[in-house]
Amino acid sequence: MAEEPSQLSDFDGRYEDPADDPLFDFDEDDPDRANIFARKELLKVGHVPESGRIVGRDGEIKAVAAELRPIVRGDPPNNVIIYGKTGTGKSLVARHVTERARRAAESNGVSVGTVYVDCAQHNTQTRVARTVTRSLNETDETDFDIPRAGIGSGEYYDYLWEILDTAYESVIIILDEVDRLDDDDILMQLSRARESGKADCHLGVIAVSNKIEYRDQLNERVKSSLREEEFVFQPYDANQLREIMKHRRDAFHDGVLSGDVIPLTAALAAQEHGDARKAIEILRHAGELAERENVDTVVEEHVRDAQEWAEIDRFEELLRGSTTQVKFILYSLALLTEENPNEDGFSTNRIYERYQATTEKADAKTLSEHRVYELLKEQAFLGVVESTRTGGGRGEGSYLEHRLVQDTGIVLKSVLRDSRLEDLA
Repeated sequence: MAEEPSQLSDFDGRYEDPADDPLFDFDEDDPDRANIFARKELLKVGHVPESGRIVGRDGEIKAVAAELRPIVRGDPPNNVIIYGKTGTGKSLVARHVTERARRAAESNGVSVGTVYVDCAQHNTQTRVARTVTRSLNETDETDFDIPRAGIGSGEYYDYLWEILDTAYESVIIILDEVDRLDDDDILMQLSRARESGKADCHLGVIAVSNKIEYRDQLNERVKSSLREEEFVFQPYDANQLREIMKHRRDAFHDGVLSGDVIPLTAALAAQEHGDARKAIEILRHAGELAERENVDTVVEEHVRDAQEWAEIDRFEELLRGSTTQVKFILYSLALLTEENPNEDGFSTNRIYERYQATTEKADAKTLSEHRVYELLKEQAFLGVVESTRTGGGRGEGSYLEHRLVQDTGIVLKSVLRDSRLEDLA
């Protein structure tokens, strides 16, 4: 007897109304369905809340606003670099203040454009130039139809200078995770646009970096042209994190969060250098876990399970755009770390030997040892790996030893989410 087709897996278009598809059934009035979230967008990374929800950053908001204040009356803003660890509110404050500056300027009849660029995703000069140009293009005013591909950074800049002169008196560009850029020429182009006569528009840059030493790595000409103000955002303490969580509490329906959820979430995030972004991610994941279990209350167990989930997501974000070969290398280093718990680091040669076994098992191309060494150095720059030079023993020269910054279990679970590595599990 033939097996009955599954109602969920064998959808063949027989539902006249797509809303009737049981695979995506979503009945708000179903009494048996857990109703966890009221405003889930409050827990999304990148969401910029109203000022009343921004906790512990009043001084930083005023300081950044003072550098942008000139645009409100049509004068040039100052450039700014904001430093701080992940989750200290750098991007949030930059976006919040920039939007308020834009509104205040426009109320005075000053036309201001704003652009946010994630340099972890747009890490080359062409990608940044394309993002800025296409974001600022007002087709009704410029009549430009700017292509997504097929032209280089120079052509995008040519469009950009015309757009600035046609549509704006001032523009503020936020370059988030600016240390992920391949080179700093984009900063030179933007900071000298008016001075070099390319555009008559006032242009301000807010560069956001997790690395306090970022400015030291800039070309001297770029440093000279930026002439920026620098601000360092300190990590949140546990009390501030609790307040941040309380200000996002209405992301959930009333009565959904048990009393220990917010204090525990804040405590876990405080252990990770006061990372508010991580606290918000944990809270969101905890709610999603409760939703999947179809229970009406988010409890401590959900928070602890969500912590690992959030750490894996965060590590995947660090690896965003990384090649499969980088993941093979990190997987190999993680295995070495698990197998040798008493060792604090591993030479490139030992990692390479394990990497060779990994690529052989995966039936993948094997890079040269020198290329693996270069990729390890790149991961050290990104904060995924920590590399230190040893003194070497008698008769030995010094060499680099590498160790994972993140817990090995998180690294393994994260890289194995990639379908290209799943056969290694």
